[in-house]
Amino acid sequence: MPMRKQRPPVVTVLGHVDHGKTTLLDYIRKSGVAKKEAGGITQSIGASLVKTQEGKTITFIDTPGHAAFSKMRSRGAKVADISILVVAADDGVKPQTKEALKYITEVNTPFVVALTKVDLPSSEVAKTKGELESCGVLFEGRGGSTPVVEVSAKLGTGIDDLLETISLMAEVADISGDVNAPVEAYVIETLKDKSGVSVSLVVKDGKLKVTDTIYCDGLKAKVRGLFDFEGTSVKEILPGYPCRLLGFSELPAVGSQVSSQEMTKKTLKIETGSGLATEQSLPIILKAANSGALEAVSTNIPQGVTVVAKSVGEVNQNDVFLAKTSNADIYIFESNVSSSVKKLADTEGVKIMSFRIIYELFDALEKVIKDGKEKILGKAQVIASFPYEKRKVAGCRLTEGVFSKTSKLRLLRDKDTVGNVRVVSLKKGKLDVNLVSQGEEFGLVFEPQLEFKIGDVLLSVQ
Repeated sequence: MPMRKQRPPVVTVLGHVDHGKTTLLDYIRKSGVAKKEAGGITQSIGASLVKTQEGKTITFIDTPGHAAFSKMRSRGAKVADISILVVAADDGVKPQTKEALKYITEVNTPFVVALTKVDLPSSEVAKTKGELESCGVLFEGRGGSTPVVEVSAKLGTGIDDLLETISLMAEVADISGDVNAPVEAYVIETLKDKSGVSVSLVVKDGKLKVTDTIYCDGLKAKVRGLFDFEGTSVKEILPGYPCRLLGFSELPAVGSQVSSQEMTKKTLKIETGSGLATEQSLPIILKAANSGALEAVSTNIPQGVTVVAKSVGEVNQNDVFLAKTSNADIYIFESNVSSSVKKLADTEGVKIMSFRIIYELFDALEKVIKDGKEKILGKAQVIASFPYEKRKVAGCRLTEGVFSKTSKLRLLRDKDTVGNVRVVSLKKGKLDVNLVSQGEEFGLVFEPQLEFKIGDVLLSVQ
């Protein structure tokens, strides 16, 4: 028989970048999280538990503010029972404020407006409220039912009022759960590292236990471990509580539902890019610490960049070899690279760039695109073809510039690009050489083994 009882509401915090979402949560949790975030911007959905002065429990989800994380904010809004729309009183309604309102109204989530930074001399509370009303927000006492609380995360002003408002909204909405019901949970974040796959989720109904069999997106897993939001190992998680789970062998999709009952299977596609880059694009390989971060980066790649491959986890040897084959650089976001893999990359001439702040990664790509007007270091014509072991050797004459053993080459036929290749062997006569100069003839073996013809042109590009 169903036994539904009141459970902690799941509350998401939405709003424009730098409007004080994480600082607000930081004050509530008194954990110093905001100072630890790279660049002061939350870059992974985090879930935490807070107790009010009245002893009531609230589960908070903090969603990233940078424009690139719009999909993550959308998921946060869908998972939530209640949303807090954070708007800085000194800055007013901004693009992501409107975006957050759109998410909230689409899923019909009750919400409270938190006007932050009211302690600043430049704050304009009345003006900001007016801007929100122009966006369709109907406040309590002004013909609507949306509560508004003025807060200062710096001074703590209004924080207790905000928590009390959330508790009252939860009571009115009759937010409840049944520990005997089938498990219903939602994936907030996923991570793959040396210890395997771990999944962050919020349980909305049912009781999730160690040894349970669960299903998500066609994946089946046996729960091997559960950890509460502080990282403590626990045996079970009750409705309304966040946790991190071990047991999946593959990464489930962020935002997907986890259930103790088998659902319709879906095909989990491996995320790959479009292969070798086109002539006018910058080829890169993306690595990220978790799926949310990977999605945020890959869906906001600037024009002029080709993503050869993308995946979650640390950079590995296969990434390096793929980068070398496709003439790509490796861009990593919030992920790591071991010293052995870094050494391999240096040996293979593969460039690895690491970022902790998403807008710095985008800035770096934009700079490469802007400044990286392609330089032609050398030009050669294929004048002969002959077999060597199991490969074909291109006999070439260098007509311009130089070729080196580390050159990145492009094979052209009738001015059209056949593909990008790297040098495997460079010889003059029977001698291995590192460099050939204009006017010299040489033999060249390259990878991948593209079909070439006499008359084709090879460019050494940078």
